[in-house]
Amino acid sequence: QVQLVESGGGLVQAGGSLRLSCEAFGVVSSIRSINFMGWYRQVPGEQRELVAAITRLNSANYADSVKGRFTISIDNTKDTVYLQMNSLKPEDTAVYYCYADRPLPGVWGQGTLVTVSS
Repeated sequence: QVQLVESGGGLVQAGGSLRLSCEAFGVVSSIRSINFMGWYRQVPGEQRELVAAITRLNSANYADSVKGRFTISIDNTKDTVYLQMNSLKPEDTAVYYCYADRPLPGVWGQGTLVTVSS
């Protein structure tokens, strides 16, 4: 009922910036039921970890590793969440996944690869 479509990944040098976008498509009532959206990332062989999440009322939280460098925002009129990533480090290299908490049990995007070269 809801699909999340991500964009904005790519290759960037350390110290550079990227902006990820994630738009929700589908049944309007299902999209309106979303309470929060977030970004997770995963490196092969490791667990998926939360990077940042935000509610529709703009309450955000961040992983300690990205505080001060990444900013999450939401445009409720476009059902889109953004992740502005600045001062990127090689250790930020991962597949980044968008997530929405509704409809249950939650919805994941297909993932977008971010590669930070040293």
